[in-house]
Amino acid sequence: MADFVRVASKKEIPSGQGRMFEIEGRQVAVFNVAGTFYAIDNRCEHQQGPLADGDLDGCVVTCPWHGWTYDVATGQSPDDAQTRVATFALKLEGDDVLVALSAHAESVTSDQSPATGGTAE
Repeated sequence: MADFVRVASKKEIPSGQGRMFEIEGRQVAVFNVAGTFYAIDNRCEHQQGPLADGDLDGCVVTCPWHGWTYDVATGQSPDDAQTRVATFALKLEGDDVLVALSAHAESVTSDQSPATGGTAE
C-alpha cells in the first residue's frame, strides 16, 4: 500500500494551474484540471524543465523551457509516443491533496473509489 503525503489544500492549487512540491527529495508537479487533480514528475524529459511552471491547456502541460508537452493524466507526450514522465497516485481527503511516490496504478478520491485523478468535492 502506498504512503500518501499531504502536499497542499485544494485551494492552494487553482483550477488550470500547477504547483511543485518536494516529496522525499523528488520534485512532483500537482495540477488542477477543472477540479480534478493529477500528480506527475516535475522534470521535463528534454532538459529537466519545471513542468509545474508550464502553461496548462486542458490536461496538457507545456514545458516553459522548450515547449515539450505532456498529458498530466497519463504522463504521456501527445507529440511523441516514446516520451513520458512518471505519474503518481493522488487522493483527496476533505480539503487536503495527498500524493504517493509509488508507481501510479490508479489515483483515488477521498471516498477511496478508483479514479484517474482526485476529484474536488
